[in-house]
Amino acid sequence: MKLKLRYLILAIILGVSLWWGLSSPRQAASLPSDAKVIHLLNRLSFGQAPGDIQQLKSMGIEAYIQSQLSPESIAQPPQLQRQLNQLSTLQLDPVELFREYDPKQQFKGKKPTEEERKMAGKQAQLPKQQAVEARLLRAVTSPRQLQELMVNFWFNHFNVFAQKGLTRLWVGAYEQQTIRPLALGNFRDLLGATARHPAMLFYLDNWQNTAPDSPGARGRFRGLNENYARELMELHTLGVDGGYTQKDVMTLAQILTGWGLDRNGERGDGSGFYFDSKRHDYSDKVFLGTPIKGSGITEVEQALDILASHKSTARHISYKLAQYFVADQPPVSLVDNLTQRFLATDGEISAVLETLFQSPEFWDSKYYGSKFKTPYEYVISAVRATGTEEPNLKAISGILNQLGMPIYGCRTPNGYQNTQQTWLNPDAMLRRVSFATSLASGRLNKSEPVNPVQLSQTLGNNFSAHTQKVINTNSNKLHAALILGSPEMMHK
Repeated sequence: MKLKLRYLILAIILGVSLWWGLSSPRQAASLPSDAKVIHLLNRLSFGQAPGDIQQLKSMGIEAYIQSQLSPESIAQPPQLQRQLNQLSTLQLDPVELFREYDPKQQFKGKKPTEEERKMAGKQAQLPKQQAVEARLLRAVTSPRQLQELMVNFWFNHFNVFAQKGLTRLWVGAYEQQTIRPLALGNFRDLLGATARHPAMLFYLDNWQNTAPDSPGARGRFRGLNENYARELMELHTLGVDGGYTQKDVMTLAQILTGWGLDRNGERGDGSGFYFDSKRHDYSDKVFLGTPIKGSGITEVEQALDILASHKSTARHISYKLAQYFVADQPPVSLVDNLTQRFLATDGEISAVLETLFQSPEFWDSKYYGSKFKTPYEYVISAVRATGTEEPNLKAISGILNQLGMPIYGCRTPNGYQNTQQTWLNPDAMLRRVSFATSLASGRLNKSEPVNPVQLSQTLGNNFSAHTQKVINTNSNKLHAALILGSPEMMHK
């Protein structure tokens, strides 16, 4: 009873502290050098880990930005690489994953027992489980932090829901082999790669998309399915106000007919994708005002070229990046500059980000510590701050489920929102407080309690006078929990 009362009091203290922090807007001014370091780490990484502040000061701000924009130049810790190597499903392609982990493939020609059925069902969850572990390991311990931020950003942008049928087998390969290699690359390449991947084909049903009067129209392949065509324009490229019509949606759906799944690797190129010419609409089309000759698979490439180079796409992506890295309502001037950079570089993501990180808007002090972290960002930043070398991945995943942001668990194609309005509510704050107390006590990782002095140093002693007062007027045993549950930890 006393323990529960202590946590209740702690929750109230943290709640008051948090709301005080939210009601004190910062005034615009130039950031001092120490604040610039903390700001950069908060925005180009999931938050400070032990030694990060000192390392950045030693490197210099510009050198740090350039190194993060070139993740291959940053060596991965051997321990992280060993841990990733133990996750056997990470290197399997969609065809291999289907052959080895789809339950139906295990019982060809025989009727399984109930025990065999259960075991196969459990085995089928392994690819997703290992994908979650890999995501968390990298987010917490990888020094290639900007790459991890961008993997999170692009997966969310091109979201698939892991619990929809076969997507559970392919979600890890989708992130590992499609999103990750192109997270700082070219947008057109990323757009094409996601369009072809079995996870996206299955999630948004384009694998069933068929010209109604085609020779292949039969069974489940009986007609147009416009799900992917609509989301491709509304979410992935042009944006909801991007200037397209319902006719454009239907035309794009016609262009996308015949794109299918090759689960066993018997008909396509071995990637899990193949083009079924018998289900394609070969009529000539006009898409977004541009004529496209009925020619088969190349029609989609033409359509993707049009979408990737469109000014509305440049603006839509630029707005989302500015929102992700700067503010829920990003400054129009920044979005305009990023849009121009996107168009001038044909969608080179690293070039757009470089413009963003060097912009005066990014460094404006009114945005310092002002962006509310999503549950994923908060949990990862708290674990990083404690310097945990072997994070309890299962526990972290469970916390994210409780906070309403399970990895690969967003059902809708628009992905998780990253704005304060979505995530700030009393119940969520109490859950964050509970997590902070568990992490600070060492119970989460079955380790020693977190040293509050070291924790404070890791975070750059970046606390307001009010937060410092709350910490100092409470028991030393609560200091680490108060730091992890402070307004400064809830924001970046």
